[in-house]
Amino acid sequence: MLRSERGRRRMTMSALRDRLEGKQVLIYFAAVCIAAIAATSLSGTERLEPAINPALALMLFVTFLQVPLASLREAFRNRRFFAALLAVNFVAVPVLVAILVQFAPPDPLVRLGILIVLLCPCIDYVVTFSHLGRADARLLLAATPVLLIVQMLLLPLWLSLFLGAEAAELVQMGPFLHAFLWLIAIPLGLAALCQLWAARSAAGARVTGALGLLPVPATALVLFIVIAAVVPQLGQALTTVLAVAPLYIAYAVIAPLMGWVIARIASLEAPAGRAVAFSGATRNSLVVLPLALAVPGAIPLLPAVIVTQTLVELVASLVYIRLLPRLGAAANASVMPSRS
Repeated sequence: MLRSERGRRRMTMSALRDRLEGKQVLIYFAAVCIAAIAATSLSGTERLEPAINPALALMLFVTFLQVPLASLREAFRNRRFFAALLAVNFVAVPVLVAILVQFAPPDPLVRLGILIVLLCPCIDYVVTFSHLGRADARLLLAATPVLLIVQMLLLPLWLSLFLGAEAAELVQMGPFLHAFLWLIAIPLGLAALCQLWAARSAAGARVTGALGLLPVPATALVLFIVIAAVVPQLGQALTTVLAVAPLYIAYAVIAPLMGWVIARIASLEAPAGRAVAFSGATRNSLVVLPLALAVPGAIPLLPAVIVTQTLVELVASLVYIRLLPRLGAAANASVMPSRS
C-alpha cells in the first residue's frame, strides 16, 4: 500500500515536471513580457537588481540537482569535448568578435563593453538552458572552472590587443571569483549533499523529487528579475542600445552555428555538440557587469551596452531551447560517438 502510494506520488510529480518542461518556452515568454511591462509602467523595478544573484543561485541549485554529479569525474575525461569547447570560446568567438566590433560605434567605451561581454563565456545559467535544451549539461558543469580560469587569463590580453594596454588594466578578478563561489561552488555543493541525502533517505528522496519541479519556475523567476531590473537602465543610452543590438543579434545567430560545426568536426555526440553550441552562444554578462560598473565614467553607457546583450541573449536562449534539440536529433544518426 505504502509502495503504491509512493509510486503514484512519483508518477504525479514526474507528469507535472514533464508538463512544465513542455510549456517552458511559453512560461518564459510570459515572464519576459510581464517583466517588460512592469519595467516600463512602474517606477523602481531597477531596485530588484540585488535579487539577481540569489535568484541565479536558486536556479542553478535546482538545475544541478537534475545533473548526475557522481558522473562529473567521467565528464572531466572527455578531452574531445574540452578541446571543442575551448576552440569555440577562445579561438572562433574572438575571431567573430573582431569582425563584429568593426561595425560598432567608434566610442571606446561602447567597444569596451562589447568586448568585455562577448569575449567571456557564460559559467552560470548556460548550465540551466543547456539542460532544458537537451544538451549534456553535465559536461558544461564540469567545464565551468576551466572556462572561468581561461577567460580571466585571456580577457586582459584580448582587451590589450583590441583597445590597448589601458583597457586591459580595467579588468578586475574579484567579480569572476565572487560569481564562481556563489553561483557555482555553493549551489553545486548543496546539490551534491541533497543527492547523497536522497540516496540514503526516503525523506531526502521526497524533498529532492519536489525540488525537481523547480527548474522551470526558477528560470522564469530569473528572467523576470533580470528584465525588470535592467530595462530601466537602457533609456539613458537608447541611441547606443539601438546601435549595438544588431551586432548582438548577429552574434546570437552565428555563434551557436559555429559551435555546432566545430562539435561536428570533433565528432561529438549530439548532446555534447549542443552543449558546445550553447556555450558558444551564451556570454557571461551578469558576471562582467560589475567590471563595467567599476570603469570610470562608465555609467550609463557601458552598463547599457552590456545589458542590451543580456536581453538579446535571453530571447535567443528561448529559441535555442526549441531549435537546438531538433538540429541535434537530425544529425545524431550521422555523428560518431565521442571518445575521451
